[in-house]
Amino acid sequence: MSTHAAPGTTAEEPFSIRSILAPLVAIIVGLFMVILDGTAVNVALPGLVQQFESSLSVVQWTVTGYALAQAAVIPLAGWLSDRFGAKRIFLISVGMFTIGSLLCALATDVSQLIAYRILQGLGGGMVMPIAMAFTYRLSPPSKVGAVMGMMGIPILLAPALGPVLAGWLVDYATWKWIFLINIPIGIIGILVGVKTLPSIERQSVASLDLLGMLLAPIAFAALSYGVSEGGTSWTSVKTIAGIAIGAVALILFTIVELRRSNPLLELRVFRSRDFTRGIIVQWIAQIALFGTLFMIPLFLQQAKGYTAFDTGLIMLPQAISAAVFMPIGGKLYDRLGARPLVVIGMLIVTSAAYIMSGVEAEDGVIMMMIPLALLGAGMGISMMPLNTHLIQSAPPSLVSRVTSLTNAAQQVMTSFAVAGLATIVTSRMKTYSADTTHSLIESWAFSFGDTFLVLTCVAILGALIALLLRKPKQAAASSEKPGEMPMMIG
Repeated sequence: MSTHAAPGTTAEEPFSIRSILAPLVAIIVGLFMVILDGTAVNVALPGLVQQFESSLSVVQWTVTGYALAQAAVIPLAGWLSDRFGAKRIFLISVGMFTIGSLLCALATDVSQLIAYRILQGLGGGMVMPIAMAFTYRLSPPSKVGAVMGMMGIPILLAPALGPVLAGWLVDYATWKWIFLINIPIGIIGILVGVKTLPSIERQSVASLDLLGMLLAPIAFAALSYGVSEGGTSWTSVKTIAGIAIGAVALILFTIVELRRSNPLLELRVFRSRDFTRGIIVQWIAQIALFGTLFMIPLFLQQAKGYTAFDTGLIMLPQAISAAVFMPIGGKLYDRLGARPLVVIGMLIVTSAAYIMSGVEAEDGVIMMMIPLALLGAGMGISMMPLNTHLIQSAPPSLVSRVTSLTNAAQQVMTSFAVAGLATIVTSRMKTYSADTTHSLIESWAFSFGDTFLVLTCVAILGALIALLLRKPKQAAASSEKPGEMPMMIG
């Protein structure tokens, strides 16, 4: 199988960072837009309640519907990419997200906004797994870590910048700009992508796994919904029904997929101990990151009384630190492999969580900003080496299926992190509030500290499992000689 040149190279030349820079820009633009919007809308919820004269429980579906739509389509991303081409599906997904953004800005009532957010989620859900698979296939074999590190910047930068941008727009402009700002970004991303993204050679795929296509969205969407409802009450009908339906669908889906020779999601990859250990660490890192992004705004706004914009500014050190250390982690991965970087990263995350567990009511914002910067550094060093490790632990032909699998699981883990920590905070608040010697802010601080102590233990577990990671055989082979990269420029 021949290898075709990337833009600016001949057929005999190896791929270089410079030659793939333009395609990476198109990928990063689309990825950044989708992730940014996912966190930005959270800040706008109180304003949307007033705008549409609705309740928070109803408006919250603008976030829940978006997340469920993403969880539903992620499993399809791999098959669609293999069948119709990653470039085509990626551009269609970005286009659908951009159209959904325009419709959201034009919504005149809350039901329309929820429907258009679901459309956004259907487009945005496939962007992440396709972007990761695309970037890995584009990367020169000896520079995989460095390139994946560049792609990882928006993954950590966007969630932290989202509240800053949204807070400013909500406080000083209008909520509509949260969506309108996506339109020029999306158009630019599509135009650049059409011109620069290579057409990766399609994989031969069997007919669509219809039963898997039915069960996978039900399983991942129902689990995400049930666990997210658990943040309010783990004994409610919605929570129990969501988790039960999701669990049954997941069991049936697993049985169906393991019996198929060409499944929708390749679950046999869990036979690789390297992959299984890596994805467990990734789940733990996901809980630590998104748990923190949930906890800190809650504490700063509910307990400390900061505005949405001020909260976003306080969280900026995490974004800056992640942006600085992400490329460093990528470059070091090419030399050291994943294990030392992931271990160091998780230990830094553990330190950050432990420091935040000791925050007191009278502490200033600097006591929040320091551990946030540490969190950004730890995630920056470890996240993309871990993602690259997972991809390299799987056969090359399954790259697109593996990224779909890991992203679907991450969606559930994110829901679990938010719901689980919300339950702990609520429980501890009831305990401390019952003690009349504690002021409201002291009760918040104590509850906050206890919850981060739990996160500290979770992060320690991640560091211990990371010690067991080994360099995948595929990665070792690619470092000795360049692998084939079947793609055509289109």
